[in-house]
Amino acid sequence: MTYTPPKVWTWDEESGGKFASINRPISGPTHDKELPKGKHPLQLHSLATPNGVKVTVMLEELLAAGHEGAEYDAWLINIQEGDQFGSGFVGINPNSKIPALLDTTNGARVFESGHILLYLAEKFGAFLPKDPAERIEAMNWLFWLQGSAPYLGGGFGHFYAYAPEKFEYPINRFAMEAKRQLDVLDKRLADNKYLSGDSYSIADIATAPWYGRTVRGQSYDAGEFLDVGIYKNVIRWADDVMERPAFKRGEMVNRAWGDEDGQLPERHDASDFDK
Repeated sequence: MTYTPPKVWTWDEESGGKFASINRPISGPTHDKELPKGKHPLQLHSLATPNGVKVTVMLEELLAAGHEGAEYDAWLINIQEGDQFGSGFVGINPNSKIPALLDTTNGARVFESGHILLYLAEKFGAFLPKDPAERIEAMNWLFWLQGSAPYLGGGFGHFYAYAPEKFEYPINRFAMEAKRQLDVLDKRLADNKYLSGDSYSIADIATAPWYGRTVRGQSYDAGEFLDVGIYKNVIRWADDVMERPAFKRGEMVNRAWGDEDGQLPERHDASDFDK
């Protein structure tokens, strides 16, 4: 059926499919709800989506590297229940998207996952190469990921896995773009251990939850469809990054679905992993 756009678009909540309850064309809170406060300097409010995992992996990597000031409380934001529209969360992130970080040492609110990674890297002087050329490459690939991931998630993932009906045109359009991006990564990683070069950095931490999961068959059950086995360099890199102990811990935090052994809906102390 051909769709003819109206002269003026109006919102039909019933047309939103699986995510109708969490999407709307206006911003701001829908209800009053204060955020909980923990004992650590860093208060994270998030969910274990790829964007959320970026930040929990970064925090676990900082702790593993000996940065005690990176201790954090991680509070679950259940987007299916509309927690992201509570007044407290909107106060940290007016865009109502996870993750959002509050640094109680200076009162800074930090939103957008890529910015949170950069903020933490600069705060602790870690996972951002000192070598100028590698630092530039790390920033290149961090910003590349921030601009590219919406095509993989909001584009390919939505139409391939979540849309109420399957349509050939958008699936083809975004599958092409997802594969082009994987090819970009594969060529970069052919001669480089990590995205910045020799140094493991925030670029890798940001990218692995998206494209690493994809080549390991963890995204949208689309590994065969996208023929991910051909991206040998991305697979090598993903296995390296995602098998790091800190990465595995970070993937568990704010996760409230799937295998119970891989869930840690809230994290307030390192001992929580032992439970």
